[in-house]
Amino acid sequence: MNEPRNQPAHDAPRGLVAALAGFCLDNKLIVILLMLMAVAWGLVVSPFDSPLALLPRDPVPVDAIPDLGENQQIVFTEWMGRSPQDVEDQVTYPLTVTLLGLPEVRTVRSYSFFGFSTIYVIFTESADFYDSRSRILEKLGSLPAGILPEGADPVLGPDATALGQVFWYTLEGRDDQGLPAGGWDPAELRSIQDFQVKQALLAAGGVAEVASVGGFEQEYQVDVDPDALRVYGVTLEEVTRAVAESNRDVGARSLEINRVEYVVRGVGTVAGVGDLEASVVAVRDNVPVRLSDVATVALGPALRRGALDKGGAEAVGGVVVVRYGENPRAVIDRVKEKIAEIAPALPVRELPDGRTSRVTIVPFYDRTGLIDETLGTLSEALILQILVTAIVVLVMVGNLRAGLLVAALLPLAVLSVFIVMKYARVDANIVALSGIAIAIGTIVDMGVILVENILARRAEADALRAAGQPAPSLRDVVHRATAEVGGAVLTAVATTIISFLPVFTLVAAEGKLFKPLAFTKTFALLSSVVLALVVLPPLAVLVLRRRGGGPPQHQHR
Repeated sequence: MNEPRNQPAHDAPRGLVAALAGFCLDNKLIVILLMLMAVAWGLVVSPFDSPLALLPRDPVPVDAIPDLGENQQIVFTEWMGRSPQDVEDQVTYPLTVTLLGLPEVRTVRSYSFFGFSTIYVIFTESADFYDSRSRILEKLGSLPAGILPEGADPVLGPDATALGQVFWYTLEGRDDQGLPAGGWDPAELRSIQDFQVKQALLAAGGVAEVASVGGFEQEYQVDVDPDALRVYGVTLEEVTRAVAESNRDVGARSLEINRVEYVVRGVGTVAGVGDLEASVVAVRDNVPVRLSDVATVALGPALRRGALDKGGAEAVGGVVVVRYGENPRAVIDRVKEKIAEIAPALPVRELPDGRTSRVTIVPFYDRTGLIDETLGTLSEALILQILVTAIVVLVMVGNLRAGLLVAALLPLAVLSVFIVMKYARVDANIVALSGIAIAIGTIVDMGVILVENILARRAEADALRAAGQPAPSLRDVVHRATAEVGGAVLTAVATTIISFLPVFTLVAAEGKLFKPLAFTKTFALLSSVVLALVVLPPLAVLVLRRRGGGPPQHQHR
């Protein structure tokens, strides 16, 4: 009579955990392929540089610190030459009352200054960022006629947050050795910044705004002579209208002459001071009165209310603002690539001393260093934690293969967290990544509990086999061991996750500061449970198998 040697001593385990473990044990190839896909996916979205250059990179957005700013939009209105009280009464107050009626608005804060108004519209945290911008634009576009004075046109600020300023730079004249050479006045540098550098950097992906700072903005300045106005009988309004209408091309119609079509148009674009001086202000006795007859026209600096100082000297530069939701680290890299691309095209001039001075973009604030230091510190901490934990597990478990099996769960769990962070829109910063570091000890607990029970059950099976009694196979041992402790593991993880629920209820700055840590630790715990119940059992069958193929599965009696 033949009797199977691997007949279990008890009935097969039942329950959801047992069914899941049984499915994974019976489909090892599927589980291993899914695990390899998860590893590759995790390396693709990892905020740290991937060791495999062949894999594409789509990392989690990386920043040094979490953005604690409020969900706000800025409405800016310029009304030059008016006092703060006039701006408050005629611009700020009407706009504030109008914008208070928008949906999901929590509060509106406004500030009136000389010549301009700034209004901060703060929405609830649940309001969508771009939906709130659309609502503001709709409201501004439907303002009743006459609610704002003529010349006061409100505009919406850039789609960025308070932490969006990631890259500051100055424009300086440098020689061939890269040393300061000068040779450029602030007005020239400001023109280069506004019409060359700014336009190029705006083309870098993810940039919401490039704001110019310092220098003198060049403009045409018309100095009217009151006596000339009285002599020619011209009013100041006529001069203003003539200047406003002078820089304009006029389109006409097309004429066909000798079967050739000609487009007729009047060219009026101002190309210099002379063109503006020749503008006709009025006609008196069939004699045109030109602007040069009643005023003096010249190029000069616009009125400014601030300056940029660098080392005690006036400088010209700009600030790059990252668009909301973009990866600051990737945007800075693209900005640097764009700077390297346009550097050869920047103006060059020869100085009186024979040296050559080229306009050079010199950064003086670059968040890349802070981000890299933050990632480097956390990367080193995670690696050391994984190594120390692996060594402790090897010593405590007392089995090399079992210890390596448990230690392998740590990097797998970390990579799984990166995948969830990518699609849950949780940025990788010092707080979020600290949640992973805190959860390392709890992650390894799942594997230790499961492997210890597997080793104990395997020892019992070996004892039965040594006594000549029927013993279960390694597959059945792993299945039963997983089913026995799986429920306890789930309960322990659920208890830890429930303890974090109060953190998820935090709002405002506190919620933005601590929620990323709670999210990442929760992701790490959930991934450790999935790995322990899905990936570890099939790997345990492969890794803990006896050398030489093990004992025969049947015995004749």
